Amino acid sequence: MIERLPSNRPPERFYRGGAQISSFRGEASDAAFEPEDWIGSTTTIFGEQGLGLTRLADGRLLRDAVTADPGYWLGSDHAARWGADVRLLVKLLDAGQRLPVHAHPDDAFAAEHLGHRHGKAEAWYILTGGTVHLGLARSVGDEELAAVVEAQDVDALLGLLHQVDVAPGDVVFVPPGVLHAIGEGVLLLELQQPEDLSILLEWRDFALDGLADGHLGLGFGVALTAVDRTALPREALGGLVRPSPPSGSAFPSGADAFFRLERRPVDGPARLDPGFAVLVVSDGPVTLSGREASRGSTWLVPAGEGSIDLDGTGELLVARPPAP
Repeated sequence: MIERLPSNRPPERFYRGGAQISSFRGEASDAAFEPEDWIGSTTTIFGEQGLGLTRLADGRLLRDAVTADPGYWLGSDHAARWGADVRLLVKLLDAGQRLPVHAHPDDAFAAEHLGHRHGKAEAWYILTGGTVHLGLARSVGDEELAAVVEAQDVDALLGLLHQVDVAPGDVVFVPPGVLHAIGEGVLLLELQQPEDLSILLEWRDFALDGLADGHLGLGFGVALTAVDRTALPREALGGLVRPSPPSGSAFPSGADAFFRLERRPVDGPARLDPGFAVLVVSDGPVTLSGREASRGSTWLVPAGEGSIDLDGTGELLVARPPAP
C-alpha cells in the first residue's frame, strides 16, 4: 500500500537550516542544524552505515524491502534493467545559510575512484525563492582553481560563478561536475542520483574540516579533476534554469536520464499512473486512494500498487526514477 513518510532529518549537519522544512510539513521541530529531509531513501550519508535510510512503518528499512522484492517496489521493467537499484534520492533542503561552493562527480569518476555505482546529478524544484550560484562564468585552469581552494578565498570562488535569482516553481538542473551553491533562505525539493558524494571547494565558515573531509578521501589533487573547469556561457543557463510548466514534466530534458519530476495539479477525481514514486504534496489537502494528504506530507508509492486515485484541490510533485 502507499505509505505516508515521517520526516527523516539527519541531525547536526554542517550547515544551518530546518525551520522552513518544519513549517512546510507542519512539524514542531526547531533544530537549527537539520536542513535536509531524506525522503524514501535507500542511501546513507557518506561514510555512515545507516544514517539517512528510510524506515517503513512495519520496521523494515526501505532498502531491505526493495532488495527482497524489486519487482513489486520498482516495477518489472525497472527490475529487469537495474535490479533493486532505486536510482533516486529525494530531499527537502532548507538553506538556513548559503551552502559552500561544491561539485559532484559523474558516474565514471565515482566508479573508478570510489567504487560507487553512481555519481551525483541533481535537480531542484524551488519552493521558496532566493539566489543560487551555478556554473563557471569563465574557464579556470587547474592551478588557479587549486590555489583559490587552498587560500579559501570565498569572494574569488563566488566570483567565478554565475549568480541567478530563482522563484517558486523554477527548476534548476545541476549536471555532475558543475560548481554550484544554494543561497541562504532557499527551500527546495531536490532529486538526485542515490549517492552522497560532494567535493567541497569552500569550508571556511562552516562546521566542518574541509581539509580532511572535502575531497572524499581522495586528496584534492584527484578530487578536483571531477570538477568541470570550462565556462558555462550565460546564454546557456536557460538550458539548466527555467520556470517549470504548470503541469507535466518539470525538469529540463537533460535530467530525464537520471530522474523525473512531474507537477500534477489536482482538481477533482483523477488517477496517477502506476509506477514507483515519491510524492510531495505542495498544495492541499488532497486525497490519495481515499487517504487525506495534507500540504507538506510525503508519500511512498510502490509500483505494485497500480494506479492511485486522486481527489481534492491541490498539487502533487511526483518524483520517479528514470524510465527503464
